Amino acid sequence: MERRYNDMMNNYLKILEESLIKKNTILDKLQELSDKQWVILNTTPVALEDFDKCVDEKDALLGDLSKLDEGFDTLYENIKNGLLDNKEQYSVQIKTLQQLIQKIMDKSVSIQAQESRNKDMVTAYFKNQKQSFGDGRRSSKAALDYYKSMNKSNVIQPHFMDQKK
Repeated sequence: MERRYNDMMNNYLKILEESLIKKNTILDKLQELSDKQWVILNTTPVALEDFDKCVDEKDALLGDLSKLDEGFDTLYENIKNGLLDNKEQYSVQIKTLQQLIQKIMDKSVSIQAQESRNKDMVTAYFKNQKQSFGDGRRSSKAALDYYKSMNKSNVIQPHFMDQKK
């Protein structure tokens, strides 16, 4: 019975490890996409279609991450007591999981920092676009006003009428 329990725990720990490895791989892809967005935002003109494509890809990856997290949390809750009661027996697996979790945390911090920089770049881009749009509207209004005033000045009303015909 004990051997069966140990085999089951080892299988569960292996599943947790595989889950963390997949999460690490997804985080690598997210980092690549965040870096790609940075490059897109720093290229003139900004390729908004490419930027949106990155956002869509990241959204799908974040969905996958969420599923992995839910599965990990559920499985961990089921075996947590067994792990805590037998820390020494599973110390190697626990250490491996801790190392993977540390890598994930480091990558998460790095990605969050890049996302913050990207957000600042996007905000500045759209602020600039809005200002540019406003300048364009003001320029158009000035041109229209000028056109109207010039049209009025071209129509010279006769002030004097020649009485000699």
